[in-house]
Amino acid sequence: MDNSTAYLLPDVVAKLGSMELRARLVVEGFITGLHRSPFHGFSAEFSEHRQYRPGDELKHIDWKIYGRSDRFYIKQYEDETNLRCVVVADMSASMGYASPGNISKFQYATYLAASLSYLVLRQRDAVGLALYSEDIVTYLPPRSKPSYVQELIRTLDAAKPQSTTGTATALHRLAERLTRRGLVIIISDLFDDPTSVLQALRHFRHDKHDVLVMHVLDPREVDLNFSNAAIFKDVETGVELTTQPLHIQRSYRAVFEEFCSTIKRGCYAQNVDYVRITTDTPFDVALRQYLNKRRHVHS
Repeated sequence: MDNSTAYLLPDVVAKLGSMELRARLVVEGFITGLHRSPFHGFSAEFSEHRQYRPGDELKHIDWKIYGRSDRFYIKQYEDETNLRCVVVADMSASMGYASPGNISKFQYATYLAASLSYLVLRQRDAVGLALYSEDIVTYLPPRSKPSYVQELIRTLDAAKPQSTTGTATALHRLAERLTRRGLVIIISDLFDDPTSVLQALRHFRHDKHDVLVMHVLDPREVDLNFSNAAIFKDVETGVELTTQPLHIQRSYRAVFEEFCSTIKRGCYAQNVDYVRITTDTPFDVALRQYLNKRRHVHS
């Protein structure tokens, strides 16, 4: 593994000095990986090109890219309207959890949100940011100016997990604020009533937004793979439970998988993209999901 792709690993990224450096190196590592991938021409979508569509003028085809990739790409100009994207990050207290050896869900979410913001602006699209706990805490509207990334990253860097989860309430409030159609990317552990969360997602779809849900979880929340007796504490209510994880592991996993499956099925039923990610997952997995979604939005 070379230096560029090492910066896709959460534990490596966490050691970097600043949020801006994290975002830049994650995106650079991601783009390096795209250039080396078998998807010839895939990375040509960045910033100045998009795939040829029937009706495009042939004079705008970039023949150099065609020569390298055997695919047609169109040169894209500054005045073309691209995508409006809002990255939504959950900053409720449950996101602060981290099992031994892993970064917290909140760290993962903010690093991913910063990287997405950097990537969207690099593509000359507009990006905004919403942070929420019980309600919307911060909202920065979408803009396409490259320097805007610094304000977005400063906001993410200053945020701290707080309060109880109000995913459904916050998403409804955000949907009411978004007046123009775009792509909404939600990064959350979704620890709220699944039915209420799905109703909030339906609000976005009713308003014709495209939606991508990134369900971020700690690996131990998924498998409950703790070796000894453990005290489980609800970080939002303070309630504690002492138990032998092995005794409840099977039933816990069944309940947890049903929780995730309910959300996943509900998302797909509404044509909402869903991906489940654990905090030890390289960042390129999530960034590829975004890039695939962007291609479909524009196709």
